[in-house]
Amino acid sequence: MQSSKIHGRPVEESTSIKSTNAPSKKSHDPWVHLLAGASGGFATAIATSPLDVLRTRLQSDFYQRPPAPASTSASSAAASTISKHATHNTARIISNIYQAEGWRAFFRGLGPSLAGVVPATAIKFWVYGNAKRIGAQVLGTGEDSTLVHAQAAISAGIATATATNPIWLVKTRLQLDKAQTTTGTRRYKNSLDCIRQVLRQEGISGLYRGLSASYLGSLETALHLVLYERIKTALHSSLGSPDGKDTATQKEITSWLSTTGAAGSAKFAAALIAYPHEVIRTRLRQAPMENGIPKYTGLLQCFKLIAKEEGMAGLYGGLMPHMLRSIPSAIITLGVYEFVLRFVGTS
Repeated sequence: MQSSKIHGRPVEESTSIKSTNAPSKKSHDPWVHLLAGASGGFATAIATSPLDVLRTRLQSDFYQRPPAPASTSASSAAASTISKHATHNTARIISNIYQAEGWRAFFRGLGPSLAGVVPATAIKFWVYGNAKRIGAQVLGTGEDSTLVHAQAAISAGIATATATNPIWLVKTRLQLDKAQTTTGTRRYKNSLDCIRQVLRQEGISGLYRGLSASYLGSLETALHLVLYERIKTALHSSLGSPDGKDTATQKEITSWLSTTGAAGSAKFAAALIAYPHEVIRTRLRQAPMENGIPKYTGLLQCFKLIAKEEGMAGLYGGLMPHMLRSIPSAIITLGVYEFVLRFVGTS
């Protein structure tokens, strides 16, 4: 996780689309939904770890050579600069990681990622389900309302970010860790050593660096969830037979196609719109310079400094591996989550 987002769906709904009068299942086997979400997150963390490492390093300024700021009067040239810069840095860092650190480096930070999956999923589904129920009561509308989905997603995103930020900070720092120029050794030995050093040098607040950017990222979570629900419903309706007499195999295929199609397309749109907050969050979480002074001290200061020193390209560093990781991540997480629900018979 950073570092750093909700990949589940409304807890009481099933994968196959039911009528609005169908009985809610949100109160049935709540731990099954937790298990399903955790399973999806676990599979995603392992499968996408190399892309996560690559994305984090490209988002940071530790491993890249920033281009000259793009001219504000030449938008097409700026877009070309961002594209060329991203491609060059991606290829260079992949080569450097493998040659200098070996293939194991592509899985740095995997421990904290896996450690964060279960608590993050538990908080996410618990807050999301209850926020939907309470929101529907307060607003006097159904739980399938777009507004209810959005407020529940934002609430769950804020709660999850607050509770798990220390885990994602440790993951980010381990992924960015490199030999210091003064000693030639790495700053952190392992996750526990990273926590000890952060507490000793930066205090408790050091474990929550980047939290403001995570809160901003809750808007991406809300957008992703709302788009996912709407697209999934539309795809399921169009792929299913008009008479509703699909076989069990056809229903399973329809469920997988509607889930994966909706998850991938919704994540693509949401991530592309809200991407700069990912870069800002990574920069805020990275370790202080060797003199102990952090380069980035706050959300607005970080945004302004990146724009000043690196131009628009800096705010989109790591976009390519992020999209290559986040889209399969959303597909795997939602696919496994909903498959587990179907497997145990709660959907």
